[in-house]
Amino acid sequence: MPSNQNVQGGKAFGLLKAQQRERLEEVNKEFMEDQKYRDEEDLAEKLDSFKNKYAEFDLNDQGEIDMMGLKRMMEKLGVPKTHLEMKKMISEVTGDSSDTINYRDFVKMMLGKRSAVLKLVMMFEDKANSDTCKPDGPPPKRDIASLP
Repeated sequence: MPSNQNVQGGKAFGLLKAQQRERLEEVNKEFMEDQKYRDEEDLAEKLDSFKNKYAEFDLNDQGEIDMMGLKRMMEKLGVPKTHLEMKKMISEVTGDSSDTINYRDFVKMMLGKRSAVLKLVMMFEDKANSDTCKPDGPPPKRDIASLP
């Protein structure tokens, strides 16, 4: 395992996370080669961002976000949801085929034209976390004439 990675939880956990990221990267390559997504702007950066978000909330490290992972995601984003709302979100993303969200479904949802609730929440979070919100450092000095 490369020594430049800062992974807590021991070697086994680090290896597990590395394997998970490799699997997600393979899926990203498939999307990069897919003709449907060729005209997507900044596709490589978007896929990398999706990979990092997905890995953060994949609690069981099985390559799927389950109900608890989705619950944690929504709470972290400041939008807690009920059990039924989360079930509806999962069925919206997977098309009622599964109780968990796999990475392919996640990327299809984020790149797709349909506006799933989960996609809207994730996009809102990205806009809220943008760096253009507040200037860094102390406020500029003001003189008496500039005061109201």
